[in-house]
This record gives sequence, C-alpha cells and structure tokens, in this order.
Amino acid sequence: MPRIERPDLPEYMTWEELEQLPEEIADQIELWDGRVVWVRRGPAEHQAFTRRLTNSFESAARKNMSDSPERCWRVESETNVFLSRAGKSDFLTPDFLVFRCLESSYQDVYAADTLLVGEVLSPSNRQSDMEAKRGRYAAAGIPWYWEVTLSRADSAIATVRAFALETEAGTLPPGVRPLRPANYLLAGEWTHDDAEGIRFEYPFPIAIPWTDLQF
Repeated sequence: MPRIERPDLPEYMTWEELEQLPEEIADQIELWDGRVVWVRRGPAEHQAFTRRLTNSFESAARKNMSDSPERCWRVESETNVFLSRAGKSDFLTPDFLVFRCLESSYQDVYAADTLLVGEVLSPSNRQSDMEAKRGRYAAAGIPWYWEVTLSRADSAIATVRAFALETEAGTLPPGVRPLRPANYLLAGEWTHDDAEGIRFEYPFPIAIPWTDLQF
C-alpha cells in the first residue's frame, strides 16, 4: 500500500468522529479516553510473526474446545478491544487476542469478553509506549497479557513472555499506595534455549514448538 501521510487531527476525538475518517487513516489510530494515539505499523516480520502466533493460539483454542465442548473461544488479530461499555471512544488494538464467543456475528469486542491480549514488539517500538498500553490492558481487567519481542539481529523471535493480572497490591510501607489498582506479573518466559518451545496452561493449555513460529 502507498504510504499515507498523517493528517492534522485534533488531540481528542470521539468514536463517531473517527468513523468519518478514511479507513486507511482510522486503522492507524487508537483512542485512549478519547485521545488520539497513532499506532506504529511494524515491518513485514511483525506481520508474519503476528500471523503465526494467532494461528498457534487458534489451534490451541480449538483443541481445548474439542476437549471441553461447553467452552467457546475466538482468536483474532488486530481487532479493536473497547475498554468500557460506557462508550466506544476508549479502545486498544492488540496484535492478537482471545475472547469469549459472542452471541451474534459482527459484535464489538469489549474488555469484559477478553481473556488474553498479545503484542509483538519490533525493535522500533518504544518501551514507554508499550508500558503505558500494558497498564491500560491491566486497568481494563484483562486476565492475561503476552509480549513477544523480535530479535534485532535476524528475522526471529527473541523472547516470549506471559503476564498474569494481579488485582491486589502486596505489602507496602505505610502511606505508600500503588499508582495503578491492577498490574501484570511475569508468569512465564521462553527463549530458543527452551527446547520444548512455549508451554503454558492458561487460559487453556498452550503448546507451541519453535518450528511453528519460524519462517
């Protein structure tokens, strides 16, 4: 696609105003409590590994549904997650996500329906931006957050990390309170030194060999 120049937009917009923009512009924007946040599009490796991870999670979800028919999960990539049912002017777009099957087709996905969100970090991603985004996922109460870091040296995944949501603060000194009521704690970490690949039991059993994530 040709490179699209960013137009001059107001600092804050509503979802209704965002819908009036051309699709190729609107797809580059998230709204954080109405504030316009431009989303950096990664290189081809970012898209490739996002696709492979989405496919791997979908295979794990399908197996879990086959073993437990009462469960119904959907796995998608680059889908808006609205953080509050009060309105649509506060949303994020994770690289991949798992959510409960919705009652009908073409429904919006809300944080309350979402079990897991994941981000694929290219070398160009700024850590401060990702920490802010992670904090918003946590505040919305999404139970699991996965972060996939790409290698700077070659087209490969360097590290995969799984984070679990913590909603109660630990013991702190008198008078000290956490800035956020919820946060993510590192619950799993994998590199290519882990010969068995990625193995984790939540929100359903996940087993991904490294060969499924290679070019």
